[in-house]
Amino acid sequence: MICPVIELAQQLIKRPSLSPNDAGCQEIMIQRLEAIGFIVEPMNFGDTLNFWAWRGEGETLAFAGHTDVVPTGDENRWSSPPFEPTIRDGMLYGRGAADMKGSLAAMVVAAERFVAAHPDHKGRLAFMITSDEEAKAINGTVKVVNTLMARNERLDYCLVGEPSSTDRVGDVVKNGRRGSITANLHIHGIQGHVAYPHLADNPVHRAMPALNELVATQWDEGNEFFPATSMQIANLHAGTGSNNVIPGEFYVQFNFRFSTELTDSMIKQRVEELLQRHQLNYTLEWVLSGQPFLTARGALVDAVVNAVEHYTEITPQLLTTGGTSDGRFIALMGAQVVELGPVNATIHKVNECVHAADLQLLSRMYQRIMEQLIA
Repeated sequence: MICPVIELAQQLIKRPSLSPNDAGCQEIMIQRLEAIGFIVEPMNFGDTLNFWAWRGEGETLAFAGHTDVVPTGDENRWSSPPFEPTIRDGMLYGRGAADMKGSLAAMVVAAERFVAAHPDHKGRLAFMITSDEEAKAINGTVKVVNTLMARNERLDYCLVGEPSSTDRVGDVVKNGRRGSITANLHIHGIQGHVAYPHLADNPVHRAMPALNELVATQWDEGNEFFPATSMQIANLHAGTGSNNVIPGEFYVQFNFRFSTELTDSMIKQRVEELLQRHQLNYTLEWVLSGQPFLTARGALVDAVVNAVEHYTEITPQLLTTGGTSDGRFIALMGAQVVELGPVNATIHKVNECVHAADLQLLSRMYQRIMEQLIA
């Protein structure tokens, strides 16, 4: 008899839910949750499907995740079709197996087992699911959170099923994430002939000292929870493609991953002071993707650590490394937010896979977290 977690994961992987397309994944989850007494509220925005579901009343523990996946890449490089879930040598292969349909299956089955064992649980169990996490992330969790906050919805704890683990399931738990802000900088010069530089103003040449200073700046030293803030130049563009034309415009895009030692306002101020000091003629647009957040030791972190230790006999590392996740939006509700999910070694890659046994273990961990917080 196949494990219910693996069976559900396979059902979800079969649906080619390329972001923001849900491809029927949420309907499968909704049917399972409604069958055990959840009230389900669809919250669809634009091309994105979302739902908020809950069972019970009082102190609220939500499980959050996304049904969308990234593109497969060249399907000929996959050892089996990416949307035909396959188990080989104990590994479940398929796009989304690790990020994050395996986690979704583990959550739903954990909820079914928890409700069967605790039909009159004292707190409220909830699900916050979106199909818009991997791409634009503008019509997904952020809008669900805004809707819930507008009506003063309670959320005490949130477990995000992102693939947090490194070598073994549960070896790393994310109890925070760095903030992310991107600068789109346009430096204005005067286009001209390379043979007559005195009649032009090369914005690339003008910008270089400022860019060197940006790169050399130590923005902070981090703290016990976060590494030092990182600034990386991501894209550069100048010129017409001709070797005899001095460009008139120079575009530079750079991104900050910042710790709780800084705010986005502090970053903006320091960058703009630097650019003005170098007397550049520029326009600058900022895009804030998320603020940093940190969940200190407390009820949720303790419950997660306990669950991991109970089933693996390892003590997880509490880290804030990596990219952004939807946890950055959920933290705005004042909830304690922690990420616990499968090993992330193959996410977004060809032949994405996860140990089938890890998903079974993860579901037991999720159930134990429920039992500690709202049973």
